[in-house]
Amino acid sequence: MNKKERGTFVINTLKELYPSIPIPLDHKDPYTLLIAVLLSAQCTDVRVNKITPLLFAKADNPSDMVKMSVEEIKDIIRPCGLSPMKSKGIHGLSHILLNQYNGEVPQSFEALESLPAVGHKTASVVMSQAFGVPAFPVDTHIHRLMYRWNLSNGKNVVQTEKDAKALFPKELWNDLHLQIIWYGREYSPARGWDIEKDLITKTIGRKSILKKNMPKKISR
Repeated sequence: MNKKERGTFVINTLKELYPSIPIPLDHKDPYTLLIAVLLSAQCTDVRVNKITPLLFAKADNPSDMVKMSVEEIKDIIRPCGLSPMKSKGIHGLSHILLNQYNGEVPQSFEALESLPAVGHKTASVVMSQAFGVPAFPVDTHIHRLMYRWNLSNGKNVVQTEKDAKALFPKELWNDLHLQIIWYGREYSPARGWDIEKDLITKTIGRKSILKKNMPKKISR
């Protein structure tokens, strides 16, 4: 299969496996999604979903968030890691949303990426999942799988995002990035990976990865 054919195989397989696609982070509006995505940096979505109800019980909007101190926010979100940076970011961006955007989350990459502690991936998730704007946020699962599937060279997440956007149709980006994440967790994890259960890698995977990970056939 050439690269385009491998891409089509990925699209069709994921569509069969995940006809309906849950969003991994619990939220109720663009603001709570923004905070949840910010917290998910170097933290599992499962853990974030345990912490956000505690934070949102006290503040689920910018007005209430700025009434809390950075220390109070930090104490709640500590289990998510990087709490000093994340708590300052949450407090700071909430101030900016109130002062510059009438308390609303802005609907542009540029405005989102100018907020404290909000990088390109976080902005892409919010634009995609909150506002339906085509984006292809690359997390560790997507970066790993695009390399395993020989669809990107694994150089860095910027290159992986470029390769994904060039390969997959724009109208599929928002579904596809989530489908790849779910597939990575379920069938193609970084650790405890059983390639026999990983249909996509087994079918289109990079030769060096297949050679290293496929069970050796016993010669008779």
